[in-house]
Amino acid sequence: MTAAAGDHWDICLSTLRETDRDRYLACLLSPQEKRGALGALYAFNAEIARVREVVQQPLAGEIRLQWWRDLLTGTASGDAGGNPLAVALIETVERYSLPRQSLIDLIDARIFDLYDDPMPDRNALEGYAGETASALIQLAGLVLDAPAAMRQAEAAGHAGVAQAISGLLLLLPQHRRRGQVYVPQDILSATGLDRDAFLGDEKGENAAHAVGALAALGLEHLGKARRAELPPGLLPAFLPVALAAPVLKRTETRPQDALAGRLQRPQWRRQLSMLKMLALKRL
Repeated sequence: MTAAAGDHWDICLSTLRETDRDRYLACLLSPQEKRGALGALYAFNAEIARVREVVQQPLAGEIRLQWWRDLLTGTASGDAGGNPLAVALIETVERYSLPRQSLIDLIDARIFDLYDDPMPDRNALEGYAGETASALIQLAGLVLDAPAAMRQAEAAGHAGVAQAISGLLLLLPQHRRRGQVYVPQDILSATGLDRDAFLGDEKGENAAHAVGALAALGLEHLGKARRAELPPGLLPAFLPVALAAPVLKRTETRPQDALAGRLQRPQWRRQLSMLKMLALKRL
């Protein structure tokens, strides 16, 4: 690792502390020599995930995403050296031989966030989660312990779906305010709703049934992920998933809390959940 790359990794960790505190803490609980690379991956994910927040129009968001896609394919115009995150990401990809296509697929999946199209069905949601949260777990695993990560791809897949659903539940009030619906259409239909009815249910009396069903789907995937016996060296890649269970369980029993934005636990309790996972050596 060059001194310049190390500096850029440090910048990524500092940025991550502000953009994704939970994954920043997960980095601090990871082996010291891997923190910079994990920070680069997580900071990149945070940058891509927040594109909707920093643009006025979807086209502007697509242009930002295209720049990152071009960076990974080697066709970006101009010098990316002035972007510490870009430098750190490429250094991480090259140092750990990470599959660039997985990162490109993550970018492409985030195009969905730029628009207000409904989530068609559960398969579409699982695909979205697989290319975002699951892929990030798998990439982090490749940094930590590549052979073990390849053997635990199925666990990463299920864990990522559970984590993604918990994240969507945390953001549910924000998504509803701007007209986004990540609850799959087949779940809405099963509870007697469509997109407009879900968004228009101000009291949330009917929407709560759909939200509870979404949480149940997340718990189903989490249960499958927990069947895997994760090697200790791979555990840090799964640390953020430790935060999913309380969100999913609370939503399943009290879906109105998700609709009202009352799911997020204090930072110290979230950190304690990750520490507990490391101590128990299981998801």
